[in-house]
Parts: sequence; structure tokens; C-alpha cells
Amino acid sequence: MEMSNPLASHWAAAAAVFALAGTVKGVIGLGLPTVAMALLALWMPPAQAAALLIVPSLVTNLWQTGPRSTFRPVLRRIGGMQAGIVAGALGGALWLGAPGGAWASVALGVALVAYALWGLTGGQLHMPRRHERWLGPVVGAATGLVTAVTGVFAMPAVPYMQALGLQRDALIQAMGISFTTSTVVLAVGLAANGQYPVAAAGGSVAMLLPAIGGMALGTWLRKRLPVAVFRRCFLAGLALLGLYMVVRALG
Repeated sequence: MEMSNPLASHWAAAAAVFALAGTVKGVIGLGLPTVAMALLALWMPPAQAAALLIVPSLVTNLWQTGPRSTFRPVLRRIGGMQAGIVAGALGGALWLGAPGGAWASVALGVALVAYALWGLTGGQLHMPRRHERWLGPVVGAATGLVTAVTGVFAMPAVPYMQALGLQRDALIQAMGISFTTSTVVLAVGLAANGQYPVAAAGGSVAMLLPAIGGMALGTWLRKRLPVAVFRRCFLAGLALLGLYMVVRALG
């Protein structure tokens, strides 16, 4: 009985993290991998946290890739970035290994702070369409490398996609496509480094229910809360959490 209590607490805490992460994604359209990795990495190795992330992230992001009628036009705009993500993430996984160690926690903290500061400044980038052909793969490769190192998919992909001038629904769909690509390649990288055993896959499946429940709650809350205020609080919290992770890893 004494051995089962810590194990039960571990899974209860992980389920709570995915419920919270799903709620954030339901409200603002992104954030499930970011919140989950940030919080799980406080008490487990980043590689283990990334392994738990795979199934909830894949399912919730596949959900976000619809509708089919607009899938191909959106994919054409960000296809080069997707190729870059695959190359960057696989190259990073082979070169640097799966997320792990103090340096990975520092990298994750820095990525969180950078993402939060970019969101809090409210800056809006504008990308001329003529530059998309070469810049998309470059941004994708950088995003893939960050994914391989930290398990976080947002930087610099989200600022780049927002700079494309996509309409709201197309932007949400583009993020779903990009995050799906990152999730699949992260799973491949973890497996290639021996960091995605069957037990981890089972735990990842178990985390799907709280993540979907959180998304449903977030969708309900989105209609009742001032999203701008919620997003600012979320980003400020991420910045503080990222700073804490960097200080703790370097201390």
C-alpha cells in the first residue's frame, strides 16, 4: 500500500496537468504541449514528460486540423515549414538525443520565457508572401530543433504563422497542422532514442481523457470569459515558470 500511494499521486498529478493544459488549449487554441511540458518537467525528466504528451497532443491537434474543405489551401501555405519541422526535429533528436538533463530544462525555460514575452508585447509581425518559400523551411527547422530539445512546439512557429495574415479559422487550422507534425516527429525521435517504451505509450493514452475533458471545459469557458485577460495571465504565468526552471537548473 505504501508503494501504491506515491504512484497514485504521480498519475493524479499528471492527469491534473493535462486537464489544465487541455483547458488552456480550449480557451485560447494552443498551449497544451507548452503547459504540460512546463509543469510535468517540474517533477519528472523532460523525456518522460514528452513521452506522456504524445497521444493527447496528437489527438487534440488532429481535431484542430479540420475542416477538410480548407485543409489543402492552408497546408500549401505552410508546407515548407512542415518539411523544415521534420528535418529539424529528426536532426535534433539524432544529434542531441531526447529531451533530458539540466541543459534541456534550461532550454525549455528559455523557450517558455521567449514565447511568453513575445505574446505579452502584443507585437504583430507581417510576412511578405514572396519570402514564404525560403523562410518557411528555415522557421520549420528552428521549430523542429526546439521541439527535439524541449518538447515545446510553439516557437518560432506560432509567431511566423500569425505573420502570414491568415484569417482566424485558417490560423487555428494551421496551428493544428503544424503541432500535429511536431507531435509525430517528436514521437519518432523519442522512439529512435529509446525514450518511448510501451509503458510510456499506455500512460500517454491514459492522459487523453483528462486532456479532452479540459478542452471541453475550455471551450465552454471561452464563451464566458474575457479571453484577452485570460491569455495575458497565462503568458505571465508561463514567463514566471520558465524563469523558475532556468534558475532551478542552473542553481
